[in-house]
Amino acid sequence: MNDPRPPYLRIVADIERRIADGELRPGDPIPTTRAIMREWGVAMATATKALAALKQVGAIESAPRVGAVVAPRRLPSRSAGGLERDRIVRAALEIADADGLAALSMRAVAAKLGVATMTLHRQLEAKAELTQLIADAAFAEISYPEPPPGWRSHLRVAAQLQWAAYQRHPWLPRLVSITRPVTLPGLLAYGLWTLRALDGLDLDPGTRMHIYATMVNYVRGTAVNIESEVGAELDTGMTSRQWSAARLSVDGPLIAQVAEPGTELDLESLFTFGLERLLDGLTMVITPRQVRR
Repeated sequence: MNDPRPPYLRIVADIERRIADGELRPGDPIPTTRAIMREWGVAMATATKALAALKQVGAIESAPRVGAVVAPRRLPSRSAGGLERDRIVRAALEIADADGLAALSMRAVAAKLGVATMTLHRQLEAKAELTQLIADAAFAEISYPEPPPGWRSHLRVAAQLQWAAYQRHPWLPRLVSITRPVTLPGLLAYGLWTLRALDGLDLDPGTRMHIYATMVNYVRGTAVNIESEVGAELDTGMTSRQWSAARLSVDGPLIAQVAEPGTELDLESLFTFGLERLLDGLTMVITPRQVRR
């Protein structure tokens, strides 16, 4: 069966697999443009695009006098003292989902698994690596549909997929970095799927990266409120809309000064409205380039 992905994405997937499997380790040189051309039988433009995509999602970086190398983000081992990595991650994920990141620790995970804390410390770099693992696992849960036609529809779906991940895991936005992305499979998959929306739009690498980062940052920035809203709903027993309706009886005259009666606003409506306005703004960046072609 033929792989439906564009050639450059097949190259990206293969190199990312080599990194994940340990064939290519942090600091190792990445195949050059010409090496990729020979191995895959592609044009220089395709090889260059593949390397640019890997750099955009943080999988590789440029090293002086060496060229492109695997970024210094250590992929965790697949086992820890006889424990399957997936068991460790699943236990940590369940703790974070139930009680938040504040409750997550190596000791808590070890207790949940019924092992000594030192068993985990031998393989994992304490909580810092553990949080990277659960963030990656949360993104790995995403099931990607066939990309819809048009860059706007594609980016909208990408934003909705990210938003849904944050709703499943309210702690997740705090672990997503825009300027220091972690090179792990689940996060890479999201980045590559999203960047496909910009293929063929005659955008320079810098503009592509800023569009992607702006989209991710908008969704993340809105989603940081989910965790506090969940807590507020538990404390009050009311959704934000129910709480607003209840406040009308107390602050009705004051609220009427800034909003029409019956106006409703919650995180979902705020996310949807803001997303469409962001896409409107990106039209001003993308459409002129399409017209010039």
